[in-house]
Amino acid sequence: MADYALTLSDSEIERYRLMADAAERRERDLWVAAGAVPGARIADVGCGPGAIAVRLASMAAPDGAVWAVDRDGDALAVASALAARTGAPVHTAGGSADATGLAEGTFDLVMLRHVLAHNGGREQAIVDHLAALARPGGGAVYLVDIDLSSSGLRNAPPEFDEMDDRYRELHRRRGNDLTVGTGLDELLTAAGLEVVTFEGHINVFAPPPGMRGPVWAARDTLVAEGLATPDDIACWDDAFRRAEQTASGRRFFAANFIAVGRRP
Repeated sequence: MADYALTLSDSEIERYRLMADAAERRERDLWVAAGAVPGARIADVGCGPGAIAVRLASMAAPDGAVWAVDRDGDALAVASALAARTGAPVHTAGGSADATGLAEGTFDLVMLRHVLAHNGGREQAIVDHLAALARPGGGAVYLVDIDLSSSGLRNAPPEFDEMDDRYRELHRRRGNDLTVGTGLDELLTAAGLEVVTFEGHINVFAPPPGMRGPVWAARDTLVAEGLATPDDIACWDDAFRRAEQTASGRRFFAANFIAVGRRP
């Protein structure tokens, strides 16, 4: 499976929290309809630092729980700490999106958010595995992913475009599909699930100082793969700092698609 390109930092953890806040505001009714209800067994695959997992766990409590899986040990440590602090019933475990180690056929809801775009060539294998985790007779798989062609950062410094081009080239080299969100329904159908929801929307939010998005979070990977130099990173950092010191009206626009499929 392709290596994940983003580095988990304090600003990235905050970005995940803001994304989770926006997701809950927009999607909570969909979560409930998909199976996030008291007593539910929920799998959050590719859970990252657990911002969504604790929200789902609060919906499944007191008799249900969330099994949160990620292959990044640092992310799992953050998720475990967050669950402990909030008291949410979350069990964390290491695993990949196509080999979670979870018991098949036992989950009311299996959620995967923003993972497929980082795993070029493995999309169908991942969704097939998630479908196997869902319980027969109505267990649901809930997918969320991007269309980067409809996303961006308004009033970014000119250097951002250069970074963005390098970031997209990184994903192209890895065979990743940054528009995978537009085909989530087809992945569910091919996995033998009945598609009950397929929709898209654009999140808009003002990034706080220090938050520069996934392009900046991938900077170390860009250097490691020869797509940027330390001097490039320093130049981009200076440009962001200048932009953050002005009232520039910066806004992130992130196009997301959601698809839900049920197992017969």
